[in-house]
Amino acid sequence: MYEKIVAPSTGSRITFVDGKPQVPDNPIIPFIRGDGTGVDIWPAAQAVFDAAVAKAYGGKRSIVWFRVYAGDEACDLYGTYQYLPEDTLSAIRDYRVAIKGPLTTPIGGGIRSLNVALRQIFDLYACVRPCTYYAGTPSPHKFPEKLDVIVYRENTEDIYLGIEWKQGSEVGDRLIKLLNEDLIPATPEHGKKRIPLDSGIGIKPISKQGSQRLVRRAINHALRLPKAKQMVTLVHKGNIMKYTEGAFRDWGYELATAEFREECVTERESWILGNREKTPDLSIEDNARMLEPGYDNLTAEKKAEICGEVSAVLDAIWASHGNGQWKEKIMVNDRIADSIFQQIQTRPDEYSILATMNLNGDYLSDAAAAIVGGLGMGPGANIGDECAIFEATHGTAPKHAGLDRINPGSVILSGVMMLEYMGWQEAADLIKKGIGAAISNREVTYDLARLMEPPVEPPLKCSEFAQAIIQHF
Repeated sequence: MYEKIVAPSTGSRITFVDGKPQVPDNPIIPFIRGDGTGVDIWPAAQAVFDAAVAKAYGGKRSIVWFRVYAGDEACDLYGTYQYLPEDTLSAIRDYRVAIKGPLTTPIGGGIRSLNVALRQIFDLYACVRPCTYYAGTPSPHKFPEKLDVIVYRENTEDIYLGIEWKQGSEVGDRLIKLLNEDLIPATPEHGKKRIPLDSGIGIKPISKQGSQRLVRRAINHALRLPKAKQMVTLVHKGNIMKYTEGAFRDWGYELATAEFREECVTERESWILGNREKTPDLSIEDNARMLEPGYDNLTAEKKAEICGEVSAVLDAIWASHGNGQWKEKIMVNDRIADSIFQQIQTRPDEYSILATMNLNGDYLSDAAAAIVGGLGMGPGANIGDECAIFEATHGTAPKHAGLDRINPGSVILSGVMMLEYMGWQEAADLIKKGIGAAISNREVTYDLARLMEPPVEPPLKCSEFAQAIIQHF
């Protein structure tokens, strides 16, 4: 029972078994229309979803939509500051899979971000952002078609946990004093570092459990990709933040080599195995020398450590991964965060799945989206073990609301992700085909139309773009 909404009288609930959705042929799916341009893009997107499902399954499957409320429209129905009513949370909790348009950031206290709140309430720890190019989409990049990556961004930790204290606050000043007078001096590696007394303070927690469950989901995704795309790259700033971002990298490798030993090989392991394959009688020390630049200038202790690593790898996986067998495994490697930003532009086809913490993933997913056409073409999903919410990745753009002109691509492609998550691949493929054909045929909304050469005049309306997609099924 809900306070102000009524659940559909038909349809069935999606359930979960071992973290995997069990989807009936008529699932009830809650949707949040969204604020601002949500009034335009949601009806367009829903028309595309329903048409694709109908065409793919000939009436044997259908989605039963259940409207719930968040953001400004929730306040209109439930009262002032009721941005995220209990009705909505209960409905998502009951039906497990939902989709939403853009939401307004609340004014006033209580909730900093509705998107972040939903992720934390339902423990949607994996923010999944595919960035794929559709031919004809205007892009500032010379070869945008080379980029085809999926960003797995941790959703519940890092700075987005939102634990901070304002400069000059009593608790913040007490914390700075404790750090400067007690905790920093008690940690010799920090030397004589001090936090300025006029600082704001934030906490950046990175946990082993949070890191490993994200990497686990990323590797499981890689197992479903074509062989050439089976790679997971751990993105971090561990060269500076060794106990948070560096730990994320280490825990990621630990998870990969423990739980996915038969399916995975790390980049360093591949080098060790490859060195021996090229020179079968290669000594451990010479292998170590090829593995580690500057080996001969290392201390004896460090040389022994590298040699120990080589021996351990050969002893553990030569039989299962050697003689080229590793080339058929999922590659797990890592890259420094600032380096990967330029590499997705200069060598984009070398990467597939990028697994990282929250802030890195926030920047990286938007940068990748810019290469393939911008946030208007960027879908997003927030996935946990018992729930998933799919969402537009752009803002509400209120000045465009009600004008039937905004690009609905982000919500539509998020729906594609939802259909794929449900196992309804045939419907998802129809939508991708329709979007690709519409863009190639220069049937686009104003945001893409003005960037094409020559510009498209007149551009399609939001609703017309949806119909163009459907016509190209």
